[in-house]
Amino acid sequence: MTVSSGTQVSIEYTLRLEDEAVVDTNVGSDPLTYVHGSHQIIPGLEKGLDGMKIGESRRVTVKPDEAYGSVNPEAFKEIEKEKLPPDALKVGAQLEGRDASGQPVYARVAEVKDQTVVLDLNHPLAGKTLYFDIKILDIKEKKSVK
Repeated sequence: MTVSSGTQVSIEYTLRLEDEAVVDTNVGSDPLTYVHGSHQIIPGLEKGLDGMKIGESRRVTVKPDEAYGSVNPEAFKEIEKEKLPPDALKVGAQLEGRDASGQPVYARVAEVKDQTVVLDLNHPLAGKTLYFDIKILDIKEKKSVK
């Protein structure tokens, strides 16, 4: 059996960036299980796993356009310093808030100016090429609901 549309796939992965820095891994913990072809993982990774077999390992390179997209210059917002807690007034600080509809919003402080702070609302991996070291642990036919 191979990874194909509709199969339930369990993988072990390590995600690295171009400099080989590890961003995320599930090695040594629970596998990531998803249904192939159902858009539960980024498109480029899904394409890279197509046709793999149980026990097979592979490095999958995913360009930004098939991952989290390019950095959107319109996703930078400038706000007054007073609107942020004092410990968040440094470049790289991670913030979490809610939009008008109550949905979570994540931002990173990109720049601190005299009176304002520039927030980057892009996904942290936007604009980056991702390198996944993947091992297929299991593949099952997805059971159909009757």
